[in-house]
Amino acid sequence: MTKPPLRIGVIADTHNLLRPEALERLRGCHQLLHLGDIGKAEILNALRQLAPLNVVRGNNDTDAWAEALPETLCLEFGGLRLYLIHDLKQLSIDPRAEGFDLVLAGHSHKPLNEVRDGVLYLNPGSAGPRRFKLPISLAILTISEGRAEVEMITL
Repeated sequence: MTKPPLRIGVIADTHNLLRPEALERLRGCHQLLHLGDIGKAEILNALRQLAPLNVVRGNNDTDAWAEALPETLCLEFGGLRLYLIHDLKQLSIDPRAEGFDLVLAGHSHKPLNEVRDGVLYLNPGSAGPRRFKLPISLAILTISEGRAEVEMITL
């Protein structure tokens, strides 16, 4: 019997702003991932009300509440291995050689959904304050039968 698809909400760079429309789009996800530059602990508390949450610390997460957050995180969902980091430029491993299927990062505020060398690189963009002319966005990652599909959502 096949398992139902796993819906994972991916958000980054909220920078103290958790938009109601972001919360609405993340509602119904089985799991949430925040890729750093959160801004304040209250944002994580609000996300935890929706679904289990995994988080990495961003370069702007310097207050005491964020000290315990990891800089990178290795997770497995639906048979796929995920590597979470805030800034892709800080990636110090070879994801393919390490057996990762996906690398998820924020920081640039630029949405990215691209396969390189057999590894899916996902940046949901920024769901916080608008930066330059970049979109305000997040992503829904659906994992089913060992495959990942990405829905990029502009808010």
